[in-house]
Amino acid sequence: MDIKEKITGLPNSCGVYMMKDEAGAVLYVGKAKDLKRRVSSYFHPRGHLSARIGVLISKVRDIEYPPTSTSAEALIYENSLIKQHNPRYNVALRDDKSYPMLKLTTNEPFPRLMITRGKKNDGAVYYGPYASASLLKEALALMRRIFPLRTCGRLGKDLCLSFHIKQCLGPCVDKVSGSEYKSLVAEVKLFLEGRQDELIERISKKMAEAAARKDFEKAAELRSRIEALASTRKERVLYSPKGEVEELGALIGLEGSVDVIEAFDVSNIMGTLAVGSMVSFYKGRPKRGLYKRFRIKTVQSIDDYGMMREVVRRRYSRIMAEAGRHPDLILVDGGRGHLEAAQGELVKLNLKIPVIAIAKELENIYIKGRGPLVLPRDSKALHLLQRIRDEAHRFAVQYHKLLARKGITRSELDEIRGIGPKRKRALLSTFGSVENIKKVSKEDLLKTRGMNEGSAEAIISYFAKQ
Repeated sequence: MDIKEKITGLPNSCGVYMMKDEAGAVLYVGKAKDLKRRVSSYFHPRGHLSARIGVLISKVRDIEYPPTSTSAEALIYENSLIKQHNPRYNVALRDDKSYPMLKLTTNEPFPRLMITRGKKNDGAVYYGPYASASLLKEALALMRRIFPLRTCGRLGKDLCLSFHIKQCLGPCVDKVSGSEYKSLVAEVKLFLEGRQDELIERISKKMAEAAARKDFEKAAELRSRIEALASTRKERVLYSPKGEVEELGALIGLEGSVDVIEAFDVSNIMGTLAVGSMVSFYKGRPKRGLYKRFRIKTVQSIDDYGMMREVVRRRYSRIMAEAGRHPDLILVDGGRGHLEAAQGELVKLNLKIPVIAIAKELENIYIKGRGPLVLPRDSKALHLLQRIRDEAHRFAVQYHKLLARKGITRSELDEIRGIGPKRKRALLSTFGSVENIKKVSKEDLLKTRGMNEGSAEAIISYFAKQ
């Protein structure tokens, strides 16, 4: 794509632009309220360009333009990119009192973030300088909403308004530990250094840990922080008005189309009726005639990963045998473990089909080689993935009901004398699976509702012979 095509594709929204040379080196970083109008002005000037700008434009071969939600965000992002790339054609701001800076008071037990007009050797960390004081004030207000550091000059003895509007963690009355506050300060540093991907991955990990220990209030708080950050991150350039399928393709980095998506779900009823489902979508719409369903054959215990491996292997082994068309993308219902299970089977089959996973609880997106991705709730790509995931789950449940109506619920327990439907249900309800029942003692079996000594001995004897 040449420069003219790049400019034509620029959005009429605020953001940051980076001009690059033939080798991909960053020559210049700027910000704009209207990216298309601002960048176009370099290449279609109304007046005479200075010699310096003329030389710059003659070397530009590519333009990267990560949009931001506001001009204030663009100010912070522009500065971090300049610090990161040190572009040759950016004129450095003088580091003196004429330009505002951000000061993170890391020389205090509970640091604050504030605007200052002078850099001192006081142990604090300084960011900037920035060209616009008004935009910097907007940016500071944004960061205080995302990162609730204290704002008071000295710690008081009572909770203030900032705490009640969730813009302070309340260190003055020990509402937050020193280690947790220190972690928040580290996140602020990552944000100001433009390391949004690393920052979101860090918070996502903390969110997953909170969910694992069932601290859902904390997980929700961290999710809100991620959603606020997601609107400022570099990957927002991928969210465009071209539609949900196009947004999804750009999100996962596919150069071609994402017309055909196949999604998998696996499910079981207490280990006795394990099934899998595959649904197919074409350009965001279901193709029900292509749906597939699977009775799990090789997995006897409650093992979602094993079941996922089986259905993926069976689906694409058959596709290969019949020389059928591969999908553009595979979606699996679950987290990183389900993703790795599906990918492992594709590797064994020597197939290179992109795979992503979507986890139910927090709607994290998992992509190989990247941390958990959290999309804004209004993301079209997220809505598409949720719709496909839910359809795969619906189809699996429908298959469950069909098999149940046909009475196809047999297991090894049906082969044991004295174990009828009621005792089988009680055993599976108590121990979860046939595999678990094989391991329990006679005494534990007798604790099961409706179990007598003869039936317990029959179970022990039956599995002892295997």
